[in-house]
Amino acid sequence: MSPNRCDGLLARVDFPLYTLQTLTNRHVIVAGGGGAAATGVANGFEIFELSHNGTRFIAEEVMRHETGPNVVMNCSVMSNQNKTYLTAGQESHCQLYKVNIRMVDAAEMRRGSFRAENGLVRRRRRTVSENDNISKKDSNSNTTEKRISFEIRPSDSVQTDFSSDPLQRVVRISHNGKQMATGGIDGKVRVWSFPKMELLYELDGHTKEIDDLDYSPCDSSLVSIAKDGLALVWGAGARAPPRLRIACAPPNGNKYLFRRCRFGIIEEQADSFRMFTIANPLSRSGRQRGLLQSWAGQDGTLLRSALATESLSALAVRDDGRFVGVGTMFSGSVDIYIAFSLQRVLHVGHAHRMFVTGLAFLPVRGYGPAITSRSEAALLSISVDNCLCVHSLPHRSTVPAWVAILLIIFVLFCTFTLCSYMGI
Repeated sequence: MSPNRCDGLLARVDFPLYTLQTLTNRHVIVAGGGGAAATGVANGFEIFELSHNGTRFIAEEVMRHETGPNVVMNCSVMSNQNKTYLTAGQESHCQLYKVNIRMVDAAEMRRGSFRAENGLVRRRRRTVSENDNISKKDSNSNTTEKRISFEIRPSDSVQTDFSSDPLQRVVRISHNGKQMATGGIDGKVRVWSFPKMELLYELDGHTKEIDDLDYSPCDSSLVSIAKDGLALVWGAGARAPPRLRIACAPPNGNKYLFRRCRFGIIEEQADSFRMFTIANPLSRSGRQRGLLQSWAGQDGTLLRSALATESLSALAVRDDGRFVGVGTMFSGSVDIYIAFSLQRVLHVGHAHRMFVTGLAFLPVRGYGPAITSRSEAALLSISVDNCLCVHSLPHRSTVPAWVAILLIIFVLFCTFTLCSYMGI
């Protein structure tokens, strides 16, 4: 299926992007940077507000927060009872930020500027040239309209990795906002209270550095994957051996290593869930074909497998569990699959100039009104090419509307003819 012509670039920032999270149904935060070297490339976050003008998706910059010499390699967001927190991996430490959300006058935001907590003043602006064609309704809207604004305030910071060359690889906040899990080079999964960020316990089971973590939808399980080739599923809230040890099960007999893991709910069954993983082959010879797999969340049974056309780098599951998105290592391509069957329904080749570093579906169950568009699903992607892009899946139909109309007319004609012939 060919991608929608109205998809593509949403925004371009001035630093490489490594992590992407949704704040609300309409707001996303991207982060990254150029590191501590004196390259002149900034480090920090940018928040964008997304909308749809009836033809295409639009992104507007809401705010920017720079983090000085500290590049942001990974982050996690928690929103609960009007409290929003952001945790960011910065070298060996995890930095906690409090995100203040407030409603402000929309006209004032359009006319003026606003100040980030680090003193950087940024003016609200549209981020791609195509946005200049937006309807003038925005400028003529009621001045009493309110828009969401954000303030990011740095809070506590804790060291989460203690290897000789420490680096936090991943951080994940539980859905109930009570715990935070981190993993790094030293191969240990550390579980912290949240938002106090006090160490509760360490989980020992991996022998190499941690690549990814995720909490199950009901926070009953925590999965970790590492470069030792294992996916370990732990019972959340207790220091105990892993209840499941899963090794990649490739269909072609080659040896694969897990790269990313995500849980997803099963539709109409809020207490049931699947686990999705992507893996890449160890062999460097021949064509490198990544592997997308789904597993039963309760017992680790392999449910489905799908071979990709190349090695994979990023994974996302929509919050209602219906779709899975993957990004590739070499061509910068993006694919959307049906979660139940792992049938690919959208392929966007060369969506980025370099490998995809992060993916996130526009949520359908998040905070605030959802974006109304003509698509069944919309997937956001980022890369070290500094770009934030969107890829939408058009509503699927088995019969085009014009064919259905012709069929109805034909059936009515045949019915009328038959009735006339029979003298009815």
